[in-house]
Amino acid sequence: MTTVRPPSTAPPASVLGTHPHRAESAAAYRATGGYAAATGPGELLAHLADSGLRGRGGAGFPAAVKLRSVRERGGAPVVVANGEEGEPGSAKDRWLLRARPHLVLDGLARAAAVTGAVRGYVYLSDPASGESVRRALAEHPPPLPVEVVETRHAYVAGEETAVVRRIDGGPALPAAKPPRPFERGVGGAPTLVSNAETLARIALTAARPALRRAIAGTTLVTLSGPGAAPVLAEVPYGTTLRALAGPLAPGGAAGALMGGLFGGLVGPGALDLPLEPGALTAAGTSLGCGAIRFLGPCDCPVATAADAAAHLAAESARQCGVCVSGTAAVSGALTALTAGSAGPDTARSLDRWARGLRGRGACGLLDAAAGIAGSLLRSFPGPVRAHLTAPCPVCAAAPPPDGRRLTVPVPEVALTAAARTRAPASPPAGSPAGPSPARRPRPALKGTP
Repeated sequence: MTTVRPPSTAPPASVLGTHPHRAESAAAYRATGGYAAATGPGELLAHLADSGLRGRGGAGFPAAVKLRSVRERGGAPVVVANGEEGEPGSAKDRWLLRARPHLVLDGLARAAAVTGAVRGYVYLSDPASGESVRRALAEHPPPLPVEVVETRHAYVAGEETAVVRRIDGGPALPAAKPPRPFERGVGGAPTLVSNAETLARIALTAARPALRRAIAGTTLVTLSGPGAAPVLAEVPYGTTLRALAGPLAPGGAAGALMGGLFGGLVGPGALDLPLEPGALTAAGTSLGCGAIRFLGPCDCPVATAADAAAHLAAESARQCGVCVSGTAAVSGALTALTAGSAGPDTARSLDRWARGLRGRGACGLLDAAAGIAGSLLRSFPGPVRAHLTAPCPVCAAAPPPDGRRLTVPVPEVALTAAARTRAPASPPAGSPAGPSPARRPRPALKGTP
């Protein structure tokens, strides 16, 4: 089971809060300054710009710029809390929605005030998260209509255009861009699709603007490895990967799989890199969603890459022919390496795919597969050569590649007795801002893995 490491930051600036193992009630949230109206929309936007807060969904786009882009489109915008985390090594967003739903909903309402949005959605696939959010909506109705929209879990289901398509009643599959959701999203309206952790940090900033840089300067990470149970932690930017490895890689980390899958593999020489978006990007990797899987001295990086590629190939939405063939080719080549049956041209083929597949799919899944191939060749050339000349004893002793081995569970969140009695089957019927939005029929997700 994934554990929660107590925050190293002062509790007022922490997304983890003071009691991360139990669900937070509305009363407890209000007691710490939540839902207060002291910071106005314009002032909040200025604070977010000054803090440099970046989105925590993977791309790391500046939050203030994204909010301003939706506001400047005019019309009747929509805001969406995106709690569907497709990366197999991440658990932070589901934990937030289970343990601190009021923090996320407060951030959603703040984002609505900044953008001028008239309705909101919480988008997720985790049933426990859905129940938690519905309890929170009933306990503290928001100032605008908010609907919970559930989807089937898939790697691509949290991509922003897939989010829009699902809310509009279609399949949770990426769409061609442009337009992007901030231009034309849910129901044709300008739409802010914001990660759950990003919204949580917006709410913290609104409540404690004096701590805005401290709030923007820490991030949730889901850490896993061969030596201990996975850990959900909140750490400051600048912390090194080596410092984070700790007991997760007894005997010292030999590398890491970064950003869930999107950041690719890094070798032992990268472990002194600071956990900072700019530094990681300059080194050819990415923090992404904050999921980091450390490799121990006895782990085979080729096997880890094969697991990652197998997951991506299985999760392809089957919309783009180049994605179907490309992910299958990368996965097949890495599987052959682990089995000791790869041909002499395998490394050259992986290099060609790593260079040529990026940017050719409708979403980032194909880019992730290309990144896995390229980062393996770049960070672990020796093990790749060794797999081409002789069978690998580590791979020979392991089962065939399976992306499920990279999945981590959500930390346990206990419910209070009062919370267990307040679990409506659906969101509240209305709010002070007006009637609940009409529910659209939601067809089966044809074509979604």
